[in-house]
Amino acid sequence: MTILRLAVRNLRGAGIRTWLNAFALSLAFVAIIFGQGLLQGMNRQAEDASVAWQYGGGQYRQENYDPHDPLTLEAARAPLPPELRALAEAGRAAPVLIIQGSIYPGGRMMPVQVRGIPPDQRVVAIPTAALAGDGEVLPVLLGARMAQAAGLEVGDYVTVQWRDARGAFDARDARVAEVMRTSVETVDKGIVWVPLARLQELTGLADAATLVTVERGLRRPPAVAGWDFRGPDYLLADLRQMVRSKSAGQALMFGVLFLLAMLAIFDTQLLSVFRRRREIGMLVALGMTRAQVIALFTLEGALHAVLAALVGAVYGAPLFILLGRHGFTVPGGDTWGFAIGERIHPAYTAGLVLGTTALVFVVATVVAWLPTRRIAKLRPTDALQGRGG
Repeated sequence: MTILRLAVRNLRGAGIRTWLNAFALSLAFVAIIFGQGLLQGMNRQAEDASVAWQYGGGQYRQENYDPHDPLTLEAARAPLPPELRALAEAGRAAPVLIIQGSIYPGGRMMPVQVRGIPPDQRVVAIPTAALAGDGEVLPVLLGARMAQAAGLEVGDYVTVQWRDARGAFDARDARVAEVMRTSVETVDKGIVWVPLARLQELTGLADAATLVTVERGLRRPPAVAGWDFRGPDYLLADLRQMVRSKSAGQALMFGVLFLLAMLAIFDTQLLSVFRRRREIGMLVALGMTRAQVIALFTLEGALHAVLAALVGAVYGAPLFILLGRHGFTVPGGDTWGFAIGERIHPAYTAGLVLGTTALVFVVATVVAWLPTRRIAKLRPTDALQGRGG
């Protein structure tokens, strides 16, 4: 307790220098938490949006289907097997038929994927109810990005063209039934959604599908011959890998900031040992061992980290709470190819805050200890006379 009281007294006696060090260290402390919370929030938003709008509880993909190779689409369709048909009829799965096609807005040709989906599905968040109806005109659903690129609005008509089961070209006039806003580009850009039954009828592909999305929480999806099941972990692997790569780049930037803050503590401790040689000699002469003196100076450095955590909490906690609740607008965020939308909501967990606090405390303690090794080499008589060090 004596060492702790002396350390606190010395910090108070340092005055503005103590507060400057604590504030510099708190900036690194708050920046690390903010950056990591931002990445966690982006990852959580992207995963939640991808699951809600596209992946659900996983997808059965026809064995020839490769989402990165449009040339596989013609071979990647097959009639629904009984197991998947039963899930679809029970409302626990949404089959999707994908056909390569084109649209002709304003006399221009735009290549698209024509995707058929049941209007009454509830597996994904796509507002497919707008596709319901038995009118002669084919209803289509577009994403906001696709509608903007094509220059189309709700109520506009556009010609949709595709190849049917025999390879012959066919086309229909379609009406834009609804334009949806989503942060998931892979259900928006270059995609035209139409009723599944109508697309199967027009293409001559009765009961065919390319993939089947199952509802979340479906236990033990059955194995189906000719169809590969991909769970959410597999489907989100690319997204998580991208977040990890961004975390590595962010760690480098915050590491530089962290090192600058540690340098301030190191310089302060080094100067303190040099200027307080008489005090060190007096403490040793009064009966303190060199180990106790080293512990005193090291504790002073560690208390900088504690004080930095308190200072950071004063201005950081309200900022984190505000951003976590309301987020902040990112101009053009919905065009990054990352499903985060126009507002980002950082996510701060207890593990993140406690882990960062522990890291700052340990590193600050080690950095504070390094200059104190000089104390072990001081002779009390030299220290009392202001020599040595």
